[in-house]
Amino acid sequence: MRDGSTNGPAAEEAVGRRIAQARKLRGLTQQQLADRVPCSKSLIAQVERGHKPATQALITAVARTLRIELGELTGQPYRDPGTREDRIHECVPQLRRALLSWDLPDEDVPPPPTEQLRADVRRASALGRQARYIQLGEMLPGLLEELTRAVHASEGARRDELFGLLSEAYTGVTAIAYTLGYFDLRGLAMDRVAWAAQASQDPLRVARTQWQRSTLFLATATYDKGLILLDRIRREVGEDLGRLTAAELSVYGAAHLRSAIFAARAADRQTAFDHIEHAREAARVLGQDANHYGLEFGPSNVIMHEVAAAVEMYDGGEAIRRAQHTALSPAVAPVRLGHHYIDLARGWLYHGNRQKALETLLAARRAAPQQTRNHPMVRETVRMLVNLERRRPRSLSGFASWLGLP
Repeated sequence: MRDGSTNGPAAEEAVGRRIAQARKLRGLTQQQLADRVPCSKSLIAQVERGHKPATQALITAVARTLRIELGELTGQPYRDPGTREDRIHECVPQLRRALLSWDLPDEDVPPPPTEQLRADVRRASALGRQARYIQLGEMLPGLLEELTRAVHASEGARRDELFGLLSEAYTGVTAIAYTLGYFDLRGLAMDRVAWAAQASQDPLRVARTQWQRSTLFLATATYDKGLILLDRIRREVGEDLGRLTAAELSVYGAAHLRSAIFAARAADRQTAFDHIEHAREAARVLGQDANHYGLEFGPSNVIMHEVAAAVEMYDGGEAIRRAQHTALSPAVAPVRLGHHYIDLARGWLYHGNRQKALETLLAARRAAPQQTRNHPMVRETVRMLVNLERRRPRSLSGFASWLGLP
């Protein structure tokens, strides 16, 4: 567990160097590691020397192969104590305490009215969509305590609704934990999300929870199990698009988009883009970008995932082509837009256009600064740009400094 980490920027190492150290500690050659991942020895060598950025697929596969935690390779969480940016981590102990108190409500304090709790959960969800994690982290501990008191003091349909609200609030914790790299906290929060969703008696909320669970298989490079889970979700929701409600279309389409990323991580290009096309058809039937159960599904999300799938396969040219021939809705949530720009910056880097890569990272920072500063792929991209640029532009040096890179 890395929750107590106080590593400052000067202690931070590149992912490639961390991979090399972990490999050597286990007595493996580059060829032996490559055989077990599997990938080419050339890729391992280039990543370890810092000549090629590590993808998320490679990092998770190496962590699985070496039987170590993902954070040991990414260096997360990124701490810089004493700075304003480090404030985002201060909510973590309180969030942990709130999760551990799930069945121990303060029965001496009456819960707020349901109307107030609805409004507070809506506000928390809005903060999550805006990637405003500092504000979300400050809000969630108290809200979770209030919702816990409320569900234990209610019954019937009102209790079902409150459990749905509690599940949604727990999802905010998973977003913070994922962004910051507190992987044990994320696992604990996922358990709470699933428990509350099941108690809500809402089948679609349960399906959405299973979709969320699939991210744990991504993080452990367990692609076969993740694809099985996502296929089960689609079968349970139903695959006759003409008969699905808007919310069901969102769950169905989101499951296809997540499957596309699984397939791309497994280097199965045909399957990845087949899933993209199934999702595109669901988005066409849906007709617009929507946000059922926080899934952000619609035409824009399909575009962003097809770019992400190409990037996962190191195909920068395909990522750029797909991004340039489509348009995103101006209403795309900042959290999704920031992630898209992070992916697209990697696409530009793989395509050989370093200036566009930096410009796109700056766009990610404008859209979702807290998300961008804590994303390991941003750091990998910036390190590669720094290594490649003999005369670093001031904007690149400033961006690296903002990230806290040495």
